[in-house]
Amino acid sequence: MQPPVPFPTLRAPEQIAFDRRELGVILGVYGRMVAAGEWRDYGISHLPEVAVFSIFRRTAEHPIYRVEKRPRLRMRQGQYSVIGMDGRILKRGHDLATVLKVLERKLIRAVD
Repeated sequence: MQPPVPFPTLRAPEQIAFDRRELGVILGVYGRMVAAGEWRDYGISHLPEVAVFSIFRRTAEHPIYRVEKRPRLRMRQGQYSVIGMDGRILKRGHDLATVLKVLERKLIRAVD
């Protein structure tokens, strides 16, 4: 008879998350769009490979935009990306503020 095996040394899966500075930048853009009446709700997901900030026009809808942080891509295309409702990547890069500028273009309108 073999002795019982002690608990395996499994590490809990690490979760990717937005830090305070990143959330400040995202929530700054989000606040301006809420004030303009464009957006109404958001959701945050922290998963093993990606952190996602989902933006909704109305509650209980599919997100119209997703801001994703994928640290694995930090040395390639950049770890931040903005993804549209249809799944297309609208902007990708290394600097979050620069990537989020694609969303602020929606706020600029021509005045008659």
